[in-house]
Amino acid sequence: MRISYNKLWKLLIDKNMTKMELKDAAGISAASIAKLGKGANITTDVLLKICEALDCTVEDIMETVKD
Repeated sequence: MRISYNKLWKLLIDKNMTKMELKDAAGISAASIAKLGKGANITTDVLLKICEALDCTVEDIMETVKD
């Protein structure tokens, strides 16, 4: 199994927000955005900052998928 952040990208589209706008709003680094884009491991602190910036829950931005 792996983590997919497709829900996050769809949410950004719905909110008409770019990845760089998310970076600034959440106060996270460009490296964190790059990791999310690759589906790499990210800290829960970063996930919480994103949720706070987008006013959503973790379930709204990520999901587990079978390989």
